[in-house]
Amino acid sequence: MNMKKIGALLAVGCLAAALALTGCAGSSGATDSKSNSGSDYKLQSAGTLTIATSPDFPPFENMENGEYVGLDIEVAKAVAKKLGLEPKFVSLQFDAILPAISSGTQADMGISGFTIDPERAKQVDFTHSYYTDDLSIAVANSSTVTKETVDADLNSAGVSIAVQSGTTGETYVQEHYPNARVVAYGNSNDCFAAMQAGQVNAVCTNYAVVNKMLADAYKDAKVVKSIATGEEYAIAVSPDNKALTTDINKALEELMADGTIDNLLKQYM
Repeated sequence: MNMKKIGALLAVGCLAAALALTGCAGSSGATDSKSNSGSDYKLQSAGTLTIATSPDFPPFENMENGEYVGLDIEVAKAVAKKLGLEPKFVSLQFDAILPAISSGTQADMGISGFTIDPERAKQVDFTHSYYTDDLSIAVANSSTVTKETVDADLNSAGVSIAVQSGTTGETYVQEHYPNARVVAYGNSNDCFAAMQAGQVNAVCTNYAVVNKMLADAYKDAKVVKSIATGEEYAIAVSPDNKALTTDINKALEELMADGTIDNLLKQYM
């Protein structure tokens, strides 16, 4: 009789524990996962690392023949492999990624040429940096703006400068060319297309992006200024997912130590 009571109590306890775990997993729409370090973190889908990116920022992320390509894409894939997870990319406009990561919806991490920045760090946690970049300004070859006159020419009424919304390029133009009109676009491709169409006088964005755009698609443009901003690129993770940030940092450390990051930089930069 006593054994039956003990068995019944154990069964009830197991059922209660199972229901509690189910309730916790279902409350946020994410699933629990065991990290390599043994701690728990949340994922949008079990066994999958969901990665938000804005694929219009070559050579970091872009779409080619329906596939995600670029430095950030390969870094994210390598991180997912280290974590034993399947990478899944979702496209969001650049300035929508950090709010999505902060709220814990749509993606587990964001990688899209994000510079570590105090204001951004109020929304998300940043991992270790995996790349350092600067800013550049490009104009059409037909422009009268030169390297010697760029600051005076661009800081003038009637001048329009294209930037990608929410980027450090936008902040730089606002601070250094207050007399110019800042024209913000959702992606960098539209910035260069607007310059080529004569809708804006210049584009300000990251050094590697300007060089890639000019080399591949906009050969009728030139760089008139490069700014040594020393921007550190990192992966964004929700502040509520500390264990995931820890494991991504460990993965990045291993990828740097084994030469993977260096090889990717040589390939894409």
